[in-house]
Amino acid sequence: MEEPWDFEFLSRIVDSFVSFLSEFVDDWLANDMRVSIFKILFSWLILSLIAIHFAWKIYGNTVNDMYYRQGTGGQNGGTPDTAPHLSGW
Repeated sequence: MEEPWDFEFLSRIVDSFVSFLSEFVDDWLANDMRVSIFKILFSWLILSLIAIHFAWKIYGNTVNDMYYRQGTGGQNGGTPDTAPHLSGW
């Protein structure tokens, strides 16, 4: 009994998506100032994401090592195991 409702719901979603895509393609092919600005901003976004991706591949380990210190100090930056005014043993 729920299958027709699911099919109808899915069909409406697909129809809405197809109509949105057709309007988007029509606007994309138009030589409008609004579309030109969108293309420039969209290209800038994609270029920025690609640059961030490659920068993280190159410098990611260096950045990670700056925040996660290795050695006896741990993440607190060298906190001693005992208080300085108490004896070590």
